[in-house]
Amino acid sequence: HGRSRTTIAWSAALAPAIGLALLALIAPTVFGGGAVAARVPWMPEEGFDIALRIDGLAWLFTGMIFAIGLLVILYGRYYLSPDDPFGRFFAMLLGFMGAMVGIAVSDNLVLTLVFWELTSLSSFLLIGYWQHRPDARQGARIALAVTGMGGLALLGGVLLLGHIAGTFTISELLDRGDVIRASPSYAPALILVLLGAFTKSAQVPFHFWLPNAMAAPTPVSAYLHSATMVKAGIFLLARLWPALSGTELWFWLVAGTGLLTFVWGAWTAMFRHDLKGLLAYSTISHLGLIVLLLGLNSPLAAVAAVFHIINHATFKASLFMAAGIVDHETGTRDMRRLSGLWRYMPWTGALAFVASASMAGVPLLNGFLSKEMLFAETLALERAGVVGLLFPMAATLGGIFGVAYSTRFVHDVFFGGEPHDLPRAPHEPPRWMRIPVEVLVALCLLVGILPGLTVAPLLAVAAGSVIHGPLPAYSLHLWHGFNLPLVMSAVALVAGIALYFVLRQRLNLHARVGGPWTGARLYDSAIFGLIRFARRFTRRTADGTLQRQVVLLLIMTLLVAIVPFAGPLPEGRPPAWASMNGIAICIWIVLAVSTGAVVALHRQRLTALILTGAVGLAVSLIFAWFSAPDLALTQLSVEVATVLLMLLALPFLPAVTPLESSAGRRLRDGTLAALLGIGMGLAAWWMMTTDGSTVAVEHIARSVPEGGGSNVVNVILVDFRGFDTYGEITVLAIAALGIVALLAKMADGGDAGVAGVADPFRPVMLDLLSRLLVPMALVVAAYLFLRGHNLPGGGFVAGLVTGVVLIVVYMGNGARWTHERLRTDFHRPLAAGLAVAGATGIGAWFYGHPFLTSAHGPLHLPVLGDLHWATAAAFDLGVFLVVVATVMLVLESLGRLTPPKAA
Repeated sequence: HGRSRTTIAWSAALAPAIGLALLALIAPTVFGGGAVAARVPWMPEEGFDIALRIDGLAWLFTGMIFAIGLLVILYGRYYLSPDDPFGRFFAMLLGFMGAMVGIAVSDNLVLTLVFWELTSLSSFLLIGYWQHRPDARQGARIALAVTGMGGLALLGGVLLLGHIAGTFTISELLDRGDVIRASPSYAPALILVLLGAFTKSAQVPFHFWLPNAMAAPTPVSAYLHSATMVKAGIFLLARLWPALSGTELWFWLVAGTGLLTFVWGAWTAMFRHDLKGLLAYSTISHLGLIVLLLGLNSPLAAVAAVFHIINHATFKASLFMAAGIVDHETGTRDMRRLSGLWRYMPWTGALAFVASASMAGVPLLNGFLSKEMLFAETLALERAGVVGLLFPMAATLGGIFGVAYSTRFVHDVFFGGEPHDLPRAPHEPPRWMRIPVEVLVALCLLVGILPGLTVAPLLAVAAGSVIHGPLPAYSLHLWHGFNLPLVMSAVALVAGIALYFVLRQRLNLHARVGGPWTGARLYDSAIFGLIRFARRFTRRTADGTLQRQVVLLLIMTLLVAIVPFAGPLPEGRPPAWASMNGIAICIWIVLAVSTGAVVALHRQRLTALILTGAVGLAVSLIFAWFSAPDLALTQLSVEVATVLLMLLALPFLPAVTPLESSAGRRLRDGTLAALLGIGMGLAAWWMMTTDGSTVAVEHIARSVPEGGGSNVVNVILVDFRGFDTYGEITVLAIAALGIVALLAKMADGGDAGVAGVADPFRPVMLDLLSRLLVPMALVVAAYLFLRGHNLPGGGFVAGLVTGVVLIVVYMGNGARWTHERLRTDFHRPLAAGLAVAGATGIGAWFYGHPFLTSAHGPLHLPVLGDLHWATAAAFDLGVFLVVVATVMLVLESLGRLTPPKAA
């Protein structure tokens, strides 16, 4: 409905309108040479803060983002079809706008990187807005892949810059340019930063994503090409110009890339038949022009770059909107079908003519001023020989090509013969759809005629932020006398118009079909190559067998484990043989014999399970011998629970594992197991006989004063590394739900007792034993839970003890009897455990502490006396609930299965 569409558009327009009002409020400070800053601690230990700062450059870019965004919203209200989802479009547009503003106002390199990636993701959604079109989906994927790879490079560059400068704060980093340029890491840091900027701003050879992005709606294209996305890389170069420029490497990489992009983009634009395609390559060319100016290592060139950023935003946004109007009112963007539209759309034609003239650099328009400054700066290069001639000649050539494609844009569309094969009869657009174009074209005229009264203050404050010092002398007057830059402008204008008509007559531009550039072909080849490699690699490594996956995993583990031992190892001390006694030796013998027996008898499932329990018991005793009672308790509880659950599952498995492995495979597996076992043994030996500092000393020292508990293991789990524990119980809960889902598919609707023991025939001894064990085990579990913060125990061990006794109840009484008495849906305790643990962690935020920071102190109770409480107990309660619920969910799922009948 038209009214609802207008309401959505007006609602979306509030954000940029409010942004512009806020910028107006701080304008006196910024134009007075100051800056507005705000800082919120984020990760102060690492030097990462949410630091925002608006100086002249940030004010300029934020103003362009908001102002042109406001015009795009108005334009999009009339451009989009009633069938297009308006809400989704404007939501994505505002998200993209916010990410771009974040880049502009961020004063921290890491925060800039976060917003940088957000622009890539939001532009991916905008380019692929018309999801039903294959070209939109493909264009979005290419843009995300190219800019995403550039973002990875930028990440490396940001980390290197922060390391070199000793800070990630941009305003501080800009003052340390000498330190950065003198560092041995300057070259790699510069290359990585430039890769990020060049991919985002579509510099050759990474420019091919931009023409593919033309599948986006025209409001998106107008916004991306004028004030956002492609200008992000330009902004980064301008922002870091004081710290990175001034070297030969900067000159050749930045100016060389910009010059190549400027000329190549202009040449290619002349042969595009699609209106938006021509404008896309013209954008590439003008971005190259700005990069060229920033690369010349001249403060005056930097001023010219900022000036052209402003000018390009105005004429390019208006040109894209004009192209969208033509497409919207005629149904096509193909210039081979469009001609003579002036008589049908004279006002749109006049607007497009002025904007194209500005893009071509015609006098009395803003594009002429900044392009003349470009010619002057290439002439001012203090380079002898070929280089001194190359830059002004190439700049003039790029100017000629720019006039040619600008002439084609106007002549092929609005002049010539009658249009043919148009899907719709051409006519002028709705009045409000044309207003954004009129505003932008008026700015082109005003800046071109009255630069001193319109753009001069903004240019001065923005360029001052880029140069980070006093501004050089420059003039924005329309007339500087007859000089060489004026001659270059005249040559570009005359030769460009002549070139277009010569190409039109001699080459027949309409008959020429341009193919994709090598960059696009290389991208496609790389993608197809990666897909082929992935398929071959998958066929050879992931053939669906678990054995192969385990073997590959163990081989990689072995290779990685060898790396630390490749170099010289610190000298060790002799082992303390005197601490060995007869009991310890017996435990080690039991462990070795049980392990060997498991390997020899693994095909007999019940025997192997019993022997595995013996191995776990021996490991528990070894932990106790090493004075690790918490580990011993946990290992013992896990071992008992695991063995009991496996006993319940045995009826669903064959009694004897069939012999499937060949002799060769057994030899391979045995060799790999031996190597891994020997390696683990040597690693353990080395660690126990080598003197070295560990984190244990620090944990012991901080356990009582910071965690409020003398049981260091428990304090680590619920306080120092509580976030890890929360992640682990979350994984445990997900695994429980996965087991329930898998076993639910196996259930056939029967209600047999657990492990094949039907409810009417319960084992009497096990039944009586379980009833005696339940209250005793629950008391032990409560005891272990309450003492866990200061003595061996805790929520995990208490949950395992409770789970073990419930397993015994299941085994002794059957599923039906147990379900009738428990009457509990254990999904709820599972969710409650996660909620309690999470709420305990979030509670610390209300007191200004990090997530899961524990509070503790003395507590006096009437009967129990003096106690020491800690909020970690609530977190431990969540762990307890998750463990018990996991065990019970598995038991319930097993209880619903009917074991297969014996043959």
